[in-house]
Amino acid sequence: MTGPIRVLVVEDDPVAADAHVMYVGRVPGFTAVGKVHTGAQARRALDRTPVDLLLLDLHLPDTHGLQLARSLRAAGHRADVIAVTSARDLAVVREGVSLGVVQYVLKPFTFATLRDRLIRYAEFRAAAGEASGQDEVDRALAALRAPGPAALPKGLSAPTLERVTVTLRDHSGGLTAARAAEAVGISRITARRYLEHLVETGRAVRAPQYGTVGRPELRYRWVRS
Repeated sequence: MTGPIRVLVVEDDPVAADAHVMYVGRVPGFTAVGKVHTGAQARRALDRTPVDLLLLDLHLPDTHGLQLARSLRAAGHRADVIAVTSARDLAVVREGVSLGVVQYVLKPFTFATLRDRLIRYAEFRAAAGEASGQDEVDRALAALRAPGPAALPKGLSAPTLERVTVTLRDHSGGLTAARAAEAVGISRITARRYLEHLVETGRAVRAPQYGTVGRPELRYRWVRS
């Protein structure tokens, strides 16, 4: 296999779609070829652009994601699917297996969670081909068995981390912990913990902001990929 794995993001929430495109672009070996917000837009995009993988929200405004996957299979599209959903219905999981859904990611999720799923999918693709025996089949399938979501530090939650991330990303000039706290609706101390986590994981940088009086404040800025 040569070239990056081409991913189409299908997500009705524009903010989430932008975040997912950014996440995909940060994983080596993957490239986001576009983003769409409805099933109809996804069909048109796939007719124009070759795609290896769909990052597919199951709750779209014009169709259910599995219905979209079913219609794509009927039309001859063979792209694999990583389903994005907040539902915990195992019947949906079973139905998706026959439609090319190779992974599920439960909302809300962090970059680390999606990165792990994508890396395992890439390992599965790399193992594709004719197997010489049961062991090779087992190893290929095992590559898709992702572990649970990457654990956050104690006291941090994925939903709040996502809100802080989106807020920081939307302020190109950066934010202090106080400004981030005001925007997200949390305390300054809590905001600083999330901002420091983003710095520690390489998604943000910090620098002192000097004013006219008093001690300098730290300003946090998103590191764009």
